[in-house]
Amino acid sequence: MSNVVISVKDLVKNYGAFEAVKSISFDVYEGEIFGLLGPNGAGKSTTLEIIETLRAKTSGKIIVNNFDIDKEAASIKKIIGVQLQTSGFYPGLNLVELIKLFGGLYNQSVDPIELLKKVNLVDKAKSKVKELSGGQKQRFSIATTLINHPKIIFLDEPTTGLDPQARRNLWDLIKEIRNNGTTVIITTHYMDEAEQLCDRIAIMDEGKIIQLDSPEKMIDDLVANGFERPKQVKAANLEDVFIQLTGRMMRDE
Repeated sequence: MSNVVISVKDLVKNYGAFEAVKSISFDVYEGEIFGLLGPNGAGKSTTLEIIETLRAKTSGKIIVNNFDIDKEAASIKKIIGVQLQTSGFYPGLNLVELIKLFGGLYNQSVDPIELLKKVNLVDKAKSKVKELSGGQKQRFSIATTLINHPKIIFLDEPTTGLDPQARRNLWDLIKEIRNNGTTVIITTHYMDEAEQLCDRIAIMDEGKIIQLDSPEKMIDDLVANGFERPKQVKAANLEDVFIQLTGRMMRDE
């Protein structure tokens, strides 16, 4: 995992006198799950939107899969998939029709049923998005990011509002996508999610990256500095109890 697929150097984004992103630099390696974390207003969404070519930067240099964002934005759009926090789909179309529509927009030949198999939604092929459960909507939204066979996908808080089974099933899907060769960039406010999924994470605050490393290394460094939890950590938590009692089977609600 040594090939750099995204290179960000001295990225700055200003809105008038307000500095949203303050000269940050980081690399994302091919085949990893990379997390960009931070409190609301930290600048992480702005950073991702710039990399996704959805927002203009003030200054800095960004290279995505050897394409310069200033000169080859159209080429970058062809090799990325973006799942936004709020996705809008035509309400009158079913899942198969929506996939065909997106395939046409990408000028890609796509087999809707094969794609729905990847996200375990074949039985919902003729359903409309509004008829899906929360977890199913998120899985379908991720499926639409795969239509153009992207080299990189961006997932913005993909498990927000999901129940424990749906969250863990979505984790499995994200890992499977990575294992099939796609680099994944993810934002989340769930630290357990970042710890479970991410190979490396960058933590942002007030427009700056304040730490970048693997979750394990960050935790080890904190413990080495003398940090202790106020009570003994058990080998399981309440979410584990919930999953054990109710199972991890995908449910159609």
